[in-house]
Amino acid sequence: MSKYPNLPSTDASALTRKDFATDQDVRWCPGCGDYSILAQVQRTLPELGIPREDYVFISGIGCSSRFPYYMDTYGMHSIHGRAPAVASGVKALRPELNVWVITGDGDALSIGGNHLMHALRRNIGLKIILFNNRIYGLTKGQYSPTSEQGKTTKSTPMGSIDYPFNPVGVALGAEATFVARAVDVDARHLQSMIQRMAAHEGTALLEVYQNCNIFNDGAYAYLSDRRTKVEHELKLEHGKPLRFGPKNEKGIMLDRSMRPIVVEVEDVGEDALLVHDETNPTLSYLLSQLLHPDFPTPVGVFRCVERPSYERMMSAQVDEAKRRKPGAKVQQAIEAAHIWTVE
Repeated sequence: MSKYPNLPSTDASALTRKDFATDQDVRWCPGCGDYSILAQVQRTLPELGIPREDYVFISGIGCSSRFPYYMDTYGMHSIHGRAPAVASGVKALRPELNVWVITGDGDALSIGGNHLMHALRRNIGLKIILFNNRIYGLTKGQYSPTSEQGKTTKSTPMGSIDYPFNPVGVALGAEATFVARAVDVDARHLQSMIQRMAAHEGTALLEVYQNCNIFNDGAYAYLSDRRTKVEHELKLEHGKPLRFGPKNEKGIMLDRSMRPIVVEVEDVGEDALLVHDETNPTLSYLLSQLLHPDFPTPVGVFRCVERPSYERMMSAQVDEAKRRKPGAKVQQAIEAAHIWTVE
């Protein structure tokens, strides 16, 4: 029997991608990277064995935030930057639900920066996909918090003078328990990252490098073009040396000043290379600072550690409060504290 009286019971094992697609026309510009992200989410969710009625997709404002319209699940298109706050309320009240936040670099890191930071800090069980195209696409091409210095846009005609945010670095600085990065066109790898974040108990953030072919075309061409990808992409795998290149002939090691450098593996030997450890916060942050073009761009899981989720600890506190004072009412709790009468 369904947990929801007005819905038929879902056989989660029989779900397919089509079950998660709505009858709404997908209204993104032709060629937008958002299509690929939507497709990989719809392909991956049926493999998780979770009924559709247990999913909730919540977004803010921006091109990416159309996402809930295209997912045949519960969801909400909320307000600019506040998706993590709305989603936190849903997850706190209904911890059994699988709550996803869809956001963009402008939505999440500008007006929504405070909400994102505290959702990560609290470790509430949200799955946050951050579409990063380094531009404001919906409002027609202004620079965003992740646009590179010198970026010429409609709002920065002489080039941006801002130092850009590094979303992975921000998440790690907020002590997020799961942080990963993927590229929109690498379907198989993107699916694996979605699976990993879905399995994580606390807050999971996945940054997706996503192409805006209208206002910032080619921002990640060095990673999406097969001819250059192998030279510029560093796939992170827990417990494995940091190697890259067409024949894995290059690697990352620390010099005598403890700074990362690119080396030829043949010259130094594999034992000299850094080995990825998802539980090492120092290494995770160091990897987040490997920036193109001086270094290959890391993709994969930067950090994954286990920590009790906010909703689990909150539920435990509620249960303890009920045990201590059976039948207590909220008004009684309010009146039990020091109160003043103002005349």
